[in-house]
Amino acid sequence: MSLNEELQLHAPIATTGHEALLNIYFTSTLIRKRGTEFLRAFGLTEVQINVMMLLGHQAQRNEGLSQARLSDMMLVNRANITGLIDRMEKAKLVVRTADPEDRRTNIIKLTARGRRLLDKVEPHYGKEVARIMSVLKSSEQKTLMKMLEKIRANLRLDT
Repeated sequence: MSLNEELQLHAPIATTGHEALLNIYFTSTLIRKRGTEFLRAFGLTEVQINVMMLLGHQAQRNEGLSQARLSDMMLVNRANITGLIDRMEKAKLVVRTADPEDRRTNIIKLTARGRRLLDKVEPHYGKEVARIMSVLKSSEQKTLMKMLEKIRANLRLDT
């Protein structure tokens, strides 16, 4: 179903480019809503599972990642990551320590509780991702990624 039909628009969206952009935005919104619903059963939010997955898979030998690096990887500003880490630390999912080489820098690591929760959630999360994306063949998923990479590259030229 086209976006024009799905939104029951009286007049079609003016340009193909605008319609394509709105399709990306609308699809992203639906994905986020589904993610919120799915993760609620585990007591997590999308940003919390993203932090946990980054720490679980991108940190070298459980050395953790700096708060600044997490912020860059998640495309959020550093003020937002501070509040998020505060809440996750309070929930005992992560621990924050000062970098021994630069005391101004915080290193974030998963706690044992955080690791257990990630290990519990991740298989279910992977199945849900596979279910959502199963409407596209692997080759179509790769094409989609390439097209979105082009859009992101073009946006970076503007900044």
